[in-house]
Amino acid sequence: MPDSAKLLLSIVELGGYPDFTPLYQRMGYTVARETSMRKVLQFLKKNTPAVIVAEFNFQSDFRDRTSSLESMMAVVQRFADTRVVVFYDREYAHQLARLTERFPLVTLAFPIAEADVERALANQSA
Repeated sequence: MPDSAKLLLSIVELGGYPDFTPLYQRMGYTVARETSMRKVLQFLKKNTPAVIVAEFNFQSDFRDRTSSLESMMAVVQRFADTRVVVFYDREYAHQLARLTERFPLVTLAFPIAEADVERALANQSA
C-alpha cells in the first residue's frame, strides 16, 4: 500500500451521496475504498490511513453501541495521526454525539457539499 501519510480510506456502506474520490485525489490522497466494516477492520490491520471518511449509520438493534463505527474507532484511536471525517443524517445527531464525546471526529451533516468535504480535509492536513 502507498505512503500512509497520503492514504485516505473511504468507507461507503450505504452511500446515496456524491462520490468524492476525484476530490480526494485532487487533494493528493491515494484512495482506498471499503463497503463493509468487516473489511475495514481487516484493512486497518495492515494499513494506517492519514484520513478516514465514513458514514454514521445508526443501528438501534445494537445494545452496547450506536453503530459499527464504534468498532472502527476502537482500532483507530491507537493511530495518533489518523483523522476521521464522518457524514451523518441530522436525524441521528444525538446518537452521533455519544461518539463525538469519546472520539475526535469531524462531522458533516447531509446533504454534503464538495466544498465542505474539501474544507474538512484541508483542516485535517494542517
